[in-house]
Amino acid sequence: MLNYLLFSVLSFAVIIISVNKAIEYFSFVTIEKKMMEKADLCELSFREILTKHDKAAEEGQPTDVPRSALETLKTSGKEVRIYDSNQKLLGLAVDGIIINNKTPLIFAGNIQNALKGNYSYTITDNHLLYFAIPIQDKYYQNSYVFEFVEDISYFYDIMEKIRYILFAGAGGFIVLITLSSLFIARNTTKPIKYLLGATESFSKQQFQQVHLNRKDELGMLAEGLNRMGIQLSDYIQYQKQFVSNVSHELKTPLAAIRGFSQYLYEGENEDEDLQKIYFHLVNESDRLTLLINELLMLSRFDKAGPEEMGTEKTDLTQLAGQVAAGMRAKADNKEIELDIRQGKPAFVYVNQILMSHAIANILDNAIKYSNPRTKISIEAYIRQNEAVVQIRDQGIGIGEDEIVRVQERFYRASNSNAAKGSGLGLSICKEIAEKFGGYLSIESEIDAGTQVSIVLPLM
Repeated sequence: MLNYLLFSVLSFAVIIISVNKAIEYFSFVTIEKKMMEKADLCELSFREILTKHDKAAEEGQPTDVPRSALETLKTSGKEVRIYDSNQKLLGLAVDGIIINNKTPLIFAGNIQNALKGNYSYTITDNHLLYFAIPIQDKYYQNSYVFEFVEDISYFYDIMEKIRYILFAGAGGFIVLITLSSLFIARNTTKPIKYLLGATESFSKQQFQQVHLNRKDELGMLAEGLNRMGIQLSDYIQYQKQFVSNVSHELKTPLAAIRGFSQYLYEGENEDEDLQKIYFHLVNESDRLTLLINELLMLSRFDKAGPEEMGTEKTDLTQLAGQVAAGMRAKADNKEIELDIRQGKPAFVYVNQILMSHAIANILDNAIKYSNPRTKISIEAYIRQNEAVVQIRDQGIGIGEDEIVRVQERFYRASNSNAAKGSGLGLSICKEIAEKFGGYLSIESEIDAGTQVSIVLPLM
């Protein structure tokens, strides 16, 4: 909104300046045109006087051209001057009165340009216009220069009033545009932000009714979001219920398959190839059992709230240290150094078993996707009103475009073939953190490592 307001004010300022310049220019053009018309009339009158005096001279009568011209044209301006071809002042009249023996302000450049046959004028600082007119004799020679002085201060007074009106209008416009912008922000921007917040909640699978009492396009958009939210919620619930049902149905037959596979593997002592096959069946059965247990855990998360999770006051710093210590043997087998940093106690309300599972899951991923002889750091600390468990590895990393998606169920990064997995680990950690009012934060870079943080509100 501020950008829009600034753009509007700047645009209007440019318009005001342009209009002011245009009015000044065209007004002065009008004045110049009127002065030219007046100059033409003065020149015509002066030439008539010259003609009369030429006839009188032919008849031998005495003549005084400057005096006659001055008597005839003395009211043509505030001041009237007549010069000869040598730029000598021959006569002067002020306010219609002929003045003798007075030296007025003379602009020699004006007189010189007029003697070349051009109209010429100068405007002084006190807004007086000196307009010089060339006067030709019967031989078309510039014999005289007639100059009149016009007071054009009225023009500048009018321009000042116009500027005052323009700037007063500009001030009113700025006030009006500011109030209009605030009105637009309240009636348009605010609902848009509300709808953006609703879409953000939808992206987090938080489907809440969008209430926007409007009959325009924004109201139609809100109704569309409500319908979409209902459909998405129904679909996701159906999907979760389907996965839950399938997991329950598979658990019993999979336990039977695992049992028979284990029995065959332990009972086969002669054929090594069969023994390898049975061993593979046992491993795959274990992997599928783990996957189904994870699915069932997610299903319980979907149905249960935080109050049903058996929360208790827990020192997250101590819990993270205990989980990391329990994973040290696995890290040692891969020659990975675990750097456990324990800070001040950070008390949160969580289910200790579930939170231990989340920390262990992230740490297990860090070990699986790290190269031998690298380092993994585990740090628990307090940040403002939050408790943070941060696990940083030097592993294969995750692509920037996949960081958000790795928290989705069953999604595995494109470079995750280095280790086996179901694609549910981070999803479960995310669900656990969110059930206790927290969230999961992931930062990563390919071939540089990954940093995963569990952030929870302090007690």
